[in-house]
Amino acid sequence: MDKKQKLILLITGVVMFLVIGLVGYNLLMPKPEIQPDDIDVSEKTQIEETIPEKKENKAKEYVNIYFIGKNSNNEEVYKAVKREYNKDIDGSKIKFALYSLFRGPKNDEKQYGVYSEIPLDAEIINISENPDRIIININTAYVTGGGADSLYKRLYQLIKTVKLNTSIPAYLYINGQKADVVGGEGIMISQPLSDSSLDN
Repeated sequence: MDKKQKLILLITGVVMFLVIGLVGYNLLMPKPEIQPDDIDVSEKTQIEETIPEKKENKAKEYVNIYFIGKNSNNEEVYKAVKREYNKDIDGSKIKFALYSLFRGPKNDEKQYGVYSEIPLDAEIINISENPDRIIININTAYVTGGGADSLYKRLYQLIKTVKLNTSIPAYLYINGQKADVVGGEGIMISQPLSDSSLDN
């Protein structure tokens, strides 16, 4: 073995000794405890906030809206049209159903022969919901024109839609006044609204 080989062997031995010494030092020396303030959570927090929320698969909900159509005997009947409920449009089920009623049947629903007696300029002013009562405030256009037969039909459309979509007592108001008698024909309404409200 010449001098060069001896030198390489010596250097290699020294390096190995240093490496083994460092490893041993790290294993045997006590490490300081990590304190909560030493942990940087900002990056972790940011990542967590960007994770999209898991959406639950909820069963679809529907409301029923009453329009008018004809049965197999060509007789006029009240027909319930089922609409998928979307709480983001009008809020509660009863609001969604009533606003849908006043907007009238959609084009694909009209193909089944349904129509509405509610005038185009009739509008819901507001709907107030409480645990013990619902107040449906409508403008005067709802009870104007069309004659007694048309007024009866539009009132029944409203009553049937209300009764099918809530169990809370509901009251009809016209321009902020409780409706006891409506229209030029003086149709009497008993309240809260029920299937017998117009039986006078």
